[in-house]
Amino acid sequence: MRSVALKDKRIKSNRVDRIFSIFNYLFAAAFLLIILYPVYFVIIASFSNPYDVAGGRVWLWPVNFTLAGYEAVFKDSEIWIGYRNTILYTVLGTLFGLAVNLPAAYALSRRDLVGQKYIMLFFVFTMFFNGGLIPTYLTIKEFGLLDNFLVMIIPFAVSVYNIIVARTFFSNNISQEMLEAAQIDGCGNVRFFVQIVLPLSKAIIAVIALWTAVGHWNSYFNALIYIQDSDLYPLQLILRNILITNLQQSSAGLTQLSDQAMQTGMIMRYAVVVISTVPIMCVYPFIQKHFNQGVMIGAIKG
Repeated sequence: MRSVALKDKRIKSNRVDRIFSIFNYLFAAAFLLIILYPVYFVIIASFSNPYDVAGGRVWLWPVNFTLAGYEAVFKDSEIWIGYRNTILYTVLGTLFGLAVNLPAAYALSRRDLVGQKYIMLFFVFTMFFNGGLIPTYLTIKEFGLLDNFLVMIIPFAVSVYNIIVARTFFSNNISQEMLEAAQIDGCGNVRFFVQIVLPLSKAIIAVIALWTAVGHWNSYFNALIYIQDSDLYPLQLILRNILITNLQQSSAGLTQLSDQAMQTGMIMRYAVVVISTVPIMCVYPFIQKHFNQGVMIGAIKG
């Protein structure tokens, strides 16, 4: 009788687990649909007639397929200038951000750093308080970085959040015994960091690189404030100007604006979203494995 009762209990438990798993899968599928559908809608809307989009006739596939929006966007030479500038800002900004934040994080992870807690407190303080927009603008002006290519790379390279995540990773994965063994063999601090710490930290490097690259790719506010030369505009700022111009023209209902021009302006809104998003999304799958590992170790342990 006892074995029968245990068998019935096991069957009941398996049934409950199966129902719970089905519920979880359904919930995850619904949540995934909620997240992915807006992205999918923007893509199909960029290939559809804008009046069909505005009329709510675009749901699952493009209606009256057209490439007019993309043709209008890529005919603008400023788009290519923006792409060039954004790629340079992203690549150089990411490399410089890694060169600044990783050594700082490693130094703060060392127990023998004199005044470690006070230095860390100084860094954390800047996460809550800053000098403000006007003092920052005046500082950048005094350094001669206004309308300068380097203003998008150097002044805002330090990220305290990235330093904290990387420091936690170093503290939990680079042991003191490893450092002592290297020092016995005559290895200095710089050599230890370059030849031992960095090769063992590929996961956190991928995480910091991804966060920094996405930040640079999506950045437009700094360029809006500190850059006046249109030849230095990043892609996001150029696309922002295109969207604002088209929106103002469509809202004003200018009589001199032809129906075709208004139609092109409406469809360009979706095309510029796709153009600005796809490149950075294509990079993510290549570092997803390192990203998942690094962010878990760097953010949860300790």
